[in-house]
Amino acid sequence: MAWIAAMLRYRWAVIILAAALVVLAGAGGGRIVIAHDFRVMIGEDNPQLVALDALENTYSASGAAVIAIAPKDIGGTVFTRETLSVIEELTEAAWQTPYSSRVDSVTNYNHSYAEGDDLVVEPLAGDAAALTDADIARIRDIALNSKELAGRLVSANGYATAIVVSFAKPEAQSDMVREAPDYLNRLLAEARTKHPDLGFYLTGDVMLNRAIVDAVDDGSQRLIPIAFVVTLIGAALLLRSFVGMFAIVVLMLSAVATTMGGAGWSGVVLSPMTSGVPIIIMVLAVAHAVHIITAVIFNMREGMEKNAAIAKSFNINTYPVFLASLTTIIGFASLNTSDSPPIQSLGNLAAFGMLCVVVYCMTLLPALLSVLPLRPRQARAGQARFFEWFGRVVVRHNKALLVVGLIAVVVIGLGIPKNRLSDDWTKQFDESYQFRTDTDFVIDNITGLNALEYSLNAGGEGRVTEVEYLRQVEAFADWAAAQPEVLHVRGFTDIMKRLNRVMNGDDPAFYRLPENPELAAQYLLRYELSIPFGADLNDRVDIAKSSTR
Repeated sequence: MAWIAAMLRYRWAVIILAAALVVLAGAGGGRIVIAHDFRVMIGEDNPQLVALDALENTYSASGAAVIAIAPKDIGGTVFTRETLSVIEELTEAAWQTPYSSRVDSVTNYNHSYAEGDDLVVEPLAGDAAALTDADIARIRDIALNSKELAGRLVSANGYATAIVVSFAKPEAQSDMVREAPDYLNRLLAEARTKHPDLGFYLTGDVMLNRAIVDAVDDGSQRLIPIAFVVTLIGAALLLRSFVGMFAIVVLMLSAVATTMGGAGWSGVVLSPMTSGVPIIIMVLAVAHAVHIITAVIFNMREGMEKNAAIAKSFNINTYPVFLASLTTIIGFASLNTSDSPPIQSLGNLAAFGMLCVVVYCMTLLPALLSVLPLRPRQARAGQARFFEWFGRVVVRHNKALLVVGLIAVVVIGLGIPKNRLSDDWTKQFDESYQFRTDTDFVIDNITGLNALEYSLNAGGEGRVTEVEYLRQVEAFADWAAAQPEVLHVRGFTDIMKRLNRVMNGDDPAFYRLPENPELAAQYLLRYELSIPFGADLNDRVDIAKSSTR
């Protein structure tokens, strides 16, 4: 082939040009952006993401971290003076979390009651260290019977509780993903040291975003080096040639550097989905290079001069390598049919990486093999005899092997209906991640973390206290709570029913919606004027009071 002849003739120029290309493309690696938000998994035009953005633009809170606290004694309870003091202490400290806008816990829950004609709103367990046994029993009774707390901030049996830190999304999302989890992790590290009898767990979507960054870092710092070493060992065992293995290393690194540098230059955002691209490229590079180098070594063992052996190997392998590469590129490019940007990026980067592998295989590899001191060892007789024997067995029993293979495919394929599609973010990480184990604890002991959120429009400004609207919201909340998968429903009507009961002498019979819209509006106004700073209803009711969350 004239192409290969040119590569061999101008081998040093080819190597220099390839090195320059690798350096130029690889410089883009410093521009690589790592995903800081789980929403990168969803396309910008996705209607559910558009709806979520609209909801968050209407109400205040847009992200949360959940601190769970429970005694290490399984039969214990958080309703003790000591544990409530810890909860109160952490609640106060959590207000200092960077970018936090609100902190909710059992201790600072806005408990309301009436004193004469006055509505009093105060923290449920303020000054916890001074609480009497009777106070603690009262607090436990209120918390476990509150629809706003039980199943959300405290478990139904009182074993575990949660502190929810809400955040206002900053302009630089990466700053919050880095600073807020770092602060909370330091806070809980101190708490674990001071209170060894309590367990502390940390989850939430802000922690999910941090886990995504950690997963990408883990892939680049741990998995990729392991894959690189394993690939080298495999190549060494297959080729039994240090020079051949070195050529494969150069090919792999060149393809990976060009691909990932190209990702940086093009502004691709890396996520856990795309962090494995370097491993894919390394495997593809070895798969092609081993065929070519093995043929070169075989030809040299047959007595051919090195450059002639290289030329013959490429004459034989170029078409198969090209065909395999083309089908691989098409396969990866087909991932662009997905709605998820990271899956599209995975396909595009892997396809581009495969193209880089082909280009370097057809240019850099023959030039390298020509200048390197390639001296093949004699093949081991036993190894040659094994492959000859294996080939004869396959040819002799081809029909039987075909039937057995088809039967195996059918039997194993019967498991296909057992596959289940899931996009549960709590299961995206294995148990080696602290985020996953902490998340599982919260789900198992307090509440679910997968949420459906609705903004229910009242039809006009100030109409959220209209009786008919409140009844519709209540009916929807009651229906949702009755669904078997639902653990907790948090609706504006719970607040209105509680206020109606409080303003009627705390009579349980009045735990229902007010029947007069003017009265409901007065209840809401008095409540808003009574609640402390930072505990307003902006995360539940929009500013115009035209919709509730």
